[in-house]
Amino acid sequence: MKLLVLLVLLQVSRSADCRCFCEVTGDLEDCACDVETIDGFNNNQLFPKLQTLLESDYFRFYKVNLNKPCPFWKVKSHCGLRDCAVQPCSPNEVPEGIRSSSHNKYSEEANEKLDTCEKEKHLGAVDVSLSNETREALLSWSKHDDEAERFCLVDDEESPDSQYVDLLLNPERYTGYKGAEAWQVWNSIYEENCFKPYTIRRPLIPGVLQSSSGNEARSFYSWLEGQCVEKRAFYRLISGLHSSINIHLSARYLLDDSWFQRMWGHNVSEFRQRFDSDMTAGEGPKRLRNLYFLYLIELRALAKVLPFFQRPSFRLYTGRPEEDQRHKELLLDILQQTRSFPLHFDETSLFAGDEKEGAKLKEDIRLAFLNISRIMDCVGCFKCRLWGKLQTQGLGTALRILFSERQIEALNSGGHRSSFQLSRQEIVSLLNAFGRISTSIKELETFRKLLAEER
Repeated sequence: MKLLVLLVLLQVSRSADCRCFCEVTGDLEDCACDVETIDGFNNNQLFPKLQTLLESDYFRFYKVNLNKPCPFWKVKSHCGLRDCAVQPCSPNEVPEGIRSSSHNKYSEEANEKLDTCEKEKHLGAVDVSLSNETREALLSWSKHDDEAERFCLVDDEESPDSQYVDLLLNPERYTGYKGAEAWQVWNSIYEENCFKPYTIRRPLIPGVLQSSSGNEARSFYSWLEGQCVEKRAFYRLISGLHSSINIHLSARYLLDDSWFQRMWGHNVSEFRQRFDSDMTAGEGPKRLRNLYFLYLIELRALAKVLPFFQRPSFRLYTGRPEEDQRHKELLLDILQQTRSFPLHFDETSLFAGDEKEGAKLKEDIRLAFLNISRIMDCVGCFKCRLWGKLQTQGLGTALRILFSERQIEALNSGGHRSSFQLSRQEIVSLLNAFGRISTSIKELETFRKLLAEER
C-alpha cells in the first residue's frame, strides 16, 4: 500500500515539469535545427549582449499612437486598470537626435546631399521644382511602393497623435487584461487571418475554459499538416508570438499588491495553466515549440540585414556621437553573432515552385499579416496594445527583410542603387521584438528550474 502511494506521489510530482517540457526537445518541424542548440546559443551568447543594446537610448524610445480607433469593432478601454496605463515621455526626456525631424537620423550621406541641394538653390541653380499636385502624386506613389513591400502598418511614426514611450519604464507584464475582450482579439487573429476554414475548430487557447475534444484537435492538425509549408509557417509564427507574450505575463506577474509594496515575479501556476500539457489539452508543448520556430525566423532576418547596418553612412543617431558609435559597434557585433548560428532557417524553401503561384501566396500572407497589425489597435489595454503593436511590427519587418535579399545584397554592390531602407521605427521594433523572443527563451530556462523545484 505504501509503495502504491509513493508511486502516485512520484507520478504527480514528475508531471509538473515533464508535462510542460518533455515534448519541447529535439528537432523542430520544417527546420534543420533543434531546441537545445537554440537554448545554448541564445541563453549563453546572444541574450546578455542584446539586453545591453536594448537599454540604450536609441532602442528604448518607441513612437506609437495608442489612440487609433479599432477598425473592426467597438473597444472598451481598460485605462482604468492602473497596470494597463502607459506613461508617454515629455519632450525633454527624449534625446534631441531622436525627436528632431530636421536631421536625417540614418545617413550622413543623405544629409550631405540635402546640404548640396540647399547650396545650389541659393547659387541660382535652375528651378526644377515640382507643382504641388505633382509632388503630392509622387509622394503618394512612393508611399504605395513602400507599403506594397511591407507586412505591417508603419504610420505611427508620422502621426500627429503619436508619442514617444520609454520601453524600459513601461515593461511588458501581467496587467489584469483578460476575459472576453482579450479572447476576441486572438480569436479574430486565428479565425480570420490564419487561412483556417470555420469548419475546422482550433485547439484550446489560453483564457478559454472549454477545451476542444481529442477529435477536434486531431482534425485541426490533420488540416494544418495538409497545408503548404508557407501557411503552416504563418500559423506557427502567430502561435509562437502568442506563446511569447504569455511567457512574459507569467514571468512578470503581480505576486504581491499590498499597501507598502508591489512585487512582480514568476508565477509558476500561471505558466502551467498556459503550457501544461494536461491543462491545455496537449497544446502547451506545441505552443512552446512554435516559439522556437519564431525565434529562428527573426534570427535569420537579423543575420540577413547585416549589410544594411554595416554601411559607413549608417548611424544610430541620438545626438551623442561617442555613445552612438559604441552602440553601433555593439549592434554589428550582435548581428555578426547571429550570422555565426550554425542551423539557420532556410527561407528559400518558402514560395518556391511556380512563380505566379508563389507571388500570389506571398501577397496573401502579406495582407493577412497586415490585417493582424491593424487588429492590434483593438486591444483594450494600452500597455498590451503598445507591446502588441511593437512585436507585430517587428515580426513584419523581419518578414520584409527575409524576402528582400536582392535589395539588401545590392547595398554594397557599388554600381547598383538599392531601394531597400528601414526607418528608425522599423529598426527599433525589429530589435525589440527579437529581444522579447530572446527573453522568452531565457525565461523558459527559469521556469524549468522552478517546476523542477516543486518535485
